[in-house]
Amino acid sequence: MKIIAVIPARYASTRFPAKLMQDLGGKTVITRTYHAALNTGLFDDVFVVTDSDIIFNEIVSNGGKAIMSIKQHESGSDRIAEAVENLDVDIVVNVQGDEPFINKEPLADVLEVFKSDTAHEIDLASLMMHITNLEDIENPN
Repeated sequence: MKIIAVIPARYASTRFPAKLMQDLGGKTVITRTYHAALNTGLFDDVFVVTDSDIIFNEIVSNGGKAIMSIKQHESGSDRIAEAVENLDVDIVVNVQGDEPFINKEPLADVLEVFKSDTAHEIDLASLMMHITNLEDIENPN
């Protein structure tokens, strides 16, 4: 079973342009996220899929794997679908580009959903977090 992580990465973020290229302790956010996903040891491969030459070059120059996409996508999921369309993989995990401190355990939990699905009935699984703090609930970000 081939399992990959794909990190959709737009440069032109609406709320915080170039967020993924910001320095975080000597490395960019996207580079830290890429290496964090890789370092979980859960994936056969990790890719960043982007419409930006800047992000593409950042990942490749730091030893990572990047895929260029077309610019017209409504969501990161659409960008990922384009990138994996011709790849021979069984499970694709969407890792958000602004998650440099990603934890292995929740990713392992979501992968277990697919691994334990012997009838192959599950096509999609998502991580959720129960939010109880009213301030967090009302925060549009």
